[in-house]
Amino acid sequence: MLGAIIGDIVGSVYEFSNIKKKEFELFKPDCRFTDDTVMTCAVADAIMNGGSEKDFILSMKKYGRMYPHAGYGGRFRVWLRSMDTEPYKSFGNGSAMRVSPCAWVMDCGFCARTGMWPNRDLARLSASVTHNHPEGIKGALAVCDAIFMARFYFGGWNIEYSNPIDSDPDECKRRIKEHIENEYGYDLSMSLDEIRKNYEFDETCQGSVPQAIIAFLESTDFEDAIRNAISIGGDSDTIAAITGSIAEAAYGISEDMKKMALSYLDEPLKDVLRRWKKYMRGDKS
Repeated sequence: MLGAIIGDIVGSVYEFSNIKKKEFELFKPDCRFTDDTVMTCAVADAIMNGGSEKDFILSMKKYGRMYPHAGYGGRFRVWLRSMDTEPYKSFGNGSAMRVSPCAWVMDCGFCARTGMWPNRDLARLSASVTHNHPEGIKGALAVCDAIFMARFYFGGWNIEYSNPIDSDPDECKRRIKEHIENEYGYDLSMSLDEIRKNYEFDETCQGSVPQAIIAFLESTDFEDAIRNAISIGGDSDTIAAITGSIAEAAYGISEDMKKMALSYLDEPLKDVLRRWKKYMRGDKS
């Protein structure tokens, strides 16, 4: 999930000051983490606490109230502050930017052994506690699928005729693109150059998730993916968070970039990442 956090931090200074080019300073002094990072950590915390509907609600409210000025959308901010636990039919891209931890607990080995997908109940639940509009859930599931498929294909889990395809990035991306288009109906046919010309701020899932996925599909490595995402403009930190979450699964992240990103986080968020790393190693105590 660090890929989402890096995208958020790098994109934080461009959300309301779009830059329509790929040449820019990645980690500027005034970069910061925003609600994308806080809620990604909240989702991870909820999974570590059991992953029930109640766990997601409690973790989101806990971390949201710890960081009340992180940049939440209006209705989500009201939900955070209230005692209400009911969802509010949102189709904002918040469900998609925070979903990455759900994709990392899906079992690639199970898929390789059985040919069946692990269930995506956590991804659906992480969205539906607030973003229970069909488009809000669809956006979260599409990003979760893209992350899982990147882990599966780029990780060499898929073997056909005894040959893994992780050495063929274009084929890996073709399969991801085909699945997302067929399963969710998103149009991934536009190029970044075409998107960049007229794209404007859009914080809906349907108006930003396809663009974020395309930014990954056209990338060559993790940094290039982040630059792609920010270069189209729009809701830059969230688009880069979504793109970064997929790109991390495909390419990994350099140690230098990890250290740089961590320098922008405070201790409570670093603690979530430390606990998550331990959890993913199998120590779930």
